[in-house]
Amino acid sequence: MGVQQIESVNVTTAPPSAPLRRRRMSVDRQARIAAWLFVTPAAILLLLVFAAPLAKNVQIGFEAVTPETFISGEAKFIGLDNYRTVIDSANFGKLMTNTVVFTAGSIVFQFAIGLALALFFNKRFPLNGFLRSIVLLPWLLPLLVSTTTWRSMMDVDSGIINRGLMNSHLVDQPVPWLVSTSHAMLAVLIVNIWIGIPFNMTLLYAGLQEIPKELHEAASLDGAGRVRMFRYITWPLLRPVVAVVLVLGVVYTLKVLEIIVVLTRGGPADTTQTLATQSYFYSFANLQFSLGAATSNLLILLSLAFAVVYLRLNRKAAEV
Repeated sequence: MGVQQIESVNVTTAPPSAPLRRRRMSVDRQARIAAWLFVTPAAILLLLVFAAPLAKNVQIGFEAVTPETFISGEAKFIGLDNYRTVIDSANFGKLMTNTVVFTAGSIVFQFAIGLALALFFNKRFPLNGFLRSIVLLPWLLPLLVSTTTWRSMMDVDSGIINRGLMNSHLVDQPVPWLVSTSHAMLAVLIVNIWIGIPFNMTLLYAGLQEIPKELHEAASLDGAGRVRMFRYITWPLLRPVVAVVLVLGVVYTLKVLEIIVVLTRGGPADTTQTLATQSYFYSFANLQFSLGAATSNLLILLSLAFAVVYLRLNRKAAEV
């Protein structure tokens, strides 16, 4: 019986021909051009809506701008004089304190309550979606409408909050929420926390939905309780979302304007005046555009400083 020997032949792939290479380069070039065509409109919009006004605001902060020079565009360059005027003002220390207290108080309670609600709605139960939509209402309502409603509710004589407290015998006399130096900051904090809770809850709930259920099931089978599962599974995996929520929350809260202006206009006795409201009153009430721009630029620097520091600390904590 004969033995057939089959010789193996090494087949080498020939390099692509020149026309094929040119065709591939043409396709790649078209893809890059298409990508730039999609990105360019958004980039132009960002430059026009954000970058250009920001650059103009920075420029005004270094000039002596009055209503006349604002129209003519012939303002005099005065360097850091506007910033010195703002920082040396008698109420600058109170402005910084109010800004920090308002921002820190809002962020702590917004995040804590938002996280608690996100964990609550992360479980399946009847009417889950309906109740979640109800919680979102403060975020969906126009800010002016909700703030005006709260102002009416906190009225000393006819406000429903004081009526409820007195009918429940929790207080003996109406609480001067908006006209007392000891209650005004608490009032604006309550309103801002109420408005910000849905934002925190929504982002944190979305982050919880991305955590694989199998991890919690495996930990439960190993005997881990809810606290340990939250500490070692939920929180580490939720940390990137937490970073986004806190940074956006601080940046938003630092520039809150409408709530304070509608409720207290920064009073009484500058108790609720912040850098954001001071910038508004400088620019649009007193027509001191340069001081208003300098104050808002300080606010921008404060936001950037917090974002950079927090993100670096969060990155180091994640690497440990």
